[in-house]
Amino acid sequence: MAEAQDSLLGLVEEFVSGQQDSKAAEVAAGVKDGLFTVLQLVEALGSCLANTEPRTRGRGVQLLSQVLLQCYANLREKEVEVLVVFYENRLKDHHVITPHVLQGLKALSMSVVFPPGLAVSVLKSVFQEIHVQSLMQLDRHTVYTIITNFMNNREEELKSLGADFTFGFIQVMDGEKDPRNLLVAFRIVQNIITKGYALGPFVEELFEVTSCYFPIDFTPPPNDPHGITREDLIVGLRGVLASTPRFAEFLLPLVIEKMDSDIQSAKVDALQTLTAACAVYEQKELKEFLSGLWSSIRREVFQTASDKVESEGLAALHALSASLSRSVLGPDSEDLLDIFLTNILKDCKHHLCEPDMKLVWPSAKLLQAAAAASSRACRKVTANVLPLLLEQYNQHAQSSHRRTILEMTLGFLKLQSKWLHEEDENGLVSFKDPLCSMVFSAVTDPSTQLQQVAVKALTVLGTHQGFLSSGDIDLIVDHLTRLILEAADSQSCQAAIESSGSLARVHPSVFISRMVSPLCSRLQTVPMESTESPDGAIPQHAMWQRCHEALAAVSTHHSIVQETVPILLDYVRQTHKGEINAEDVVAVCKSLHHVAVLCQENAESLFYYHQKVVPCLLSLTVQAAMQDRGTAADLHVLLSDSVLTAMVPLIIASTSRLSPELLSSSISQIVSLFLDGDVSILAENSFTSRFLPFQMEGPAAPQSLLVALLMAYVCSLPRNVEVPHQSRLLQDLLALSLGGCCTFAFTSAAKCFAGLINKCPAGQQLDDILKIASHKIESGLEDNSKRTQAVMLLAWVTKALILRYHPMNGQLTNKMISLLSNRDLGPLAADLFSLLVSDSSDILNKSSHADIRIMYRQRFFTENVPKLVEGFNAANGDDKPNYLKALSHVLNCLPKQVLITELPSLFSLLLEALSCPDNIVQLSTLTCLEPLLLDAAEILSVHIDSLISKLLCLTSSPSMAVRITALKCMLALTKLPLPMVSVLVPSRLPCITDDLA
Repeated sequence: MAEAQDSLLGLVEEFVSGQQDSKAAEVAAGVKDGLFTVLQLVEALGSCLANTEPRTRGRGVQLLSQVLLQCYANLREKEVEVLVVFYENRLKDHHVITPHVLQGLKALSMSVVFPPGLAVSVLKSVFQEIHVQSLMQLDRHTVYTIITNFMNNREEELKSLGADFTFGFIQVMDGEKDPRNLLVAFRIVQNIITKGYALGPFVEELFEVTSCYFPIDFTPPPNDPHGITREDLIVGLRGVLASTPRFAEFLLPLVIEKMDSDIQSAKVDALQTLTAACAVYEQKELKEFLSGLWSSIRREVFQTASDKVESEGLAALHALSASLSRSVLGPDSEDLLDIFLTNILKDCKHHLCEPDMKLVWPSAKLLQAAAAASSRACRKVTANVLPLLLEQYNQHAQSSHRRTILEMTLGFLKLQSKWLHEEDENGLVSFKDPLCSMVFSAVTDPSTQLQQVAVKALTVLGTHQGFLSSGDIDLIVDHLTRLILEAADSQSCQAAIESSGSLARVHPSVFISRMVSPLCSRLQTVPMESTESPDGAIPQHAMWQRCHEALAAVSTHHSIVQETVPILLDYVRQTHKGEINAEDVVAVCKSLHHVAVLCQENAESLFYYHQKVVPCLLSLTVQAAMQDRGTAADLHVLLSDSVLTAMVPLIIASTSRLSPELLSSSISQIVSLFLDGDVSILAENSFTSRFLPFQMEGPAAPQSLLVALLMAYVCSLPRNVEVPHQSRLLQDLLALSLGGCCTFAFTSAAKCFAGLINKCPAGQQLDDILKIASHKIESGLEDNSKRTQAVMLLAWVTKALILRYHPMNGQLTNKMISLLSNRDLGPLAADLFSLLVSDSSDILNKSSHADIRIMYRQRFFTENVPKLVEGFNAANGDDKPNYLKALSHVLNCLPKQVLITELPSLFSLLLEALSCPDNIVQLSTLTCLEPLLLDAAEILSVHIDSLISKLLCLTSSPSMAVRITALKCMLALTKLPLPMVSVLVPSRLPCITDDLA
């Protein structure tokens, strides 16, 4: 024990006299290990604490405080009590000791055994003994930290101080300038207010000590290590100013003053603060200032040249109206909302009637912002404005004026829709007839722009349940049908189709009888082949596409789906008669896919779609494949790559959301069809030969193309749905992936194999099939006739394993990297690196239930980019572009925040990639660089001259995409500090200006 005490004395001596700060860590370690206690340390410090030299006393307190910061969790309550008394006495000591005393109190304030009552004592001592603003920034921050700790751990004790605590903190904060300290101080003030600390008579003082920073005018210094932004301070201060209604009498005049300033940022900050404050204000706080607030907001919306100020002004007006709407009215209380809205209407209504219509839109925006706040506000504004708009519509003959009036009317109709669920009756009932008259008149106007607004208005009116009569609904659907079938303008037609999709959910029976039937009738009279049309008439093929698109759009209700799906499928069936080409089948498939997506919202519709569409498409394609005996040049239209590719997403959409129970019953039939040729699932199955999709040669070879449909089905299954005969299926897919002579077939097989591998449970079966696949890929790479197939399979299997982070993914990725130096396969392997890290549209994505681990791209980057860089450095000149292309693909898919940290080590390579003659490498690298340029000023400062030179060269690239992206990069560079881009002198700009011209 004596030895430990001697050791402690030696360490104290070395720290205090020898100025060896490292000894504090040794003392702390001794306390943690139980060699001595903190109180023994205090005893050992006795002589230096009693020393007449302040700096010696300061070293002693510094040592104790540094030890406490590391050991406060080991303290006992009695020790804390003794130390608190000690430190309180030291606060009265020389000012050079104060920073060390504060560090010690900070450590004690974090102790969980802090004795009750002492927090008040500590803060009283701090408030009385220290002039905080004379301290250094770090020491002031320590004071704020002590206060924060006590507020978190000893809230009730601090509240016992009453308003003295608030006053004490006001004195602490008064005059604070450092942004780091202000952030903490703002949080303390907000907690004082929101957690119910007594403010007493110091409400105005608390407001003044914080509002003096409003609005925030702070620009962080370059390379600020603290990362504090102006926005951080704005949000912190706003949280204080808008935290209590008690600040209203002080804040609202300040807000009005700042809104009247000439500084745009001050206007925006004031309006945003007002919006935040209205969330806690009621009408008694706002009453006195409503007139001034309205005048300032009105001026900003009417006169401002800034969209930001205008939008914030409208938001503030909405917040004011919402605050007034929340107020509960007593029998004798004044309805300030009504008065406020009356003033707004008085100042805005007359602008709606001005012939030149200059202030029409600002007035309408203000009225709509106020009306959108509540049902009561909406009803009052609408009741006053709609009659005026209806009258103005009839008085103006010009279509442009009518369109403006109708657009304003549409805004108010949408607002009314927002509050329908809160009202006993529709507030538009009294305007029903003139509204319908106006909208029906507009929808038949020759002006296509007016028609399009009218269609939107019809949509809003039609969704108001019970508002329109059945005759009105019939008329709406008739107008929409007319526009789809007769409108020469494609935008009017598209607006009608979109409106039909919305209204069909509400009125399905009307759409079946009054739209679906006419569309079908028109389809029967329109030849599918493109023929010339009379002048001004809609081309017949365009009409055919319109009808199909409209049929898909209205398939939003189960009863409509039952009507439209058979119609669409009939057009696919017509391929067997040779009456429809591949382009048209693709269009029909896109419509069917649209229907499938809409059916996902309704389980009944989705089940019907799946049972009706998937067997039909399989039946038609299998029939086509089994009948086809021609060459690749004259395959059946259903076997073309484009048609099969278009069928994939609709099968996925109908499968991925189906219940596991339903999928389990159908997956076995699908697998049996492809493995055993069991055609029982097909609607038409009277075939004379057997379906053999995995036979790669001979008459059955075209059947292998249908593996794409198998892929769509099995790769979109949830992981809890078991695929029957999976081992056998994987073996057949593997064989077709490497043996197929058709690119589409072997690629589909490779994707299907990869999709199953990604979801296959870890275990011996997965290990075995991966070993077999790896061996066959190696063999395929050595066989000239299978090399392309092997690379494609390797890429897809590698992607499947990367996503799930399977241990074998590294081995396969290394193989992909090694292929970059292969003279024949290097370019293909480089292109496929994009596949490894980009999102796949059909399989191996979240919507198809793939096994995707978080941050897989970052992991891939960390593990493989160094290998790509090393390979690039070692490669010969001909192979270097392959490494650059692979690298640019990887970087292009990496999240920006990750890439920016790696940019210094890779920038030289990216510059070299810009000199690569391959347009794909150039475009990929430019796309990667563009979003980073503004965040990489330090890195650019070294390379700016080379970068600008290369960008200037690329602005003359033969590739339009490269030129455009290079110009975007040049534009980004102009936003950097001027000294950095001083090399961009006029003599170097002709090529840019020529290109822009």
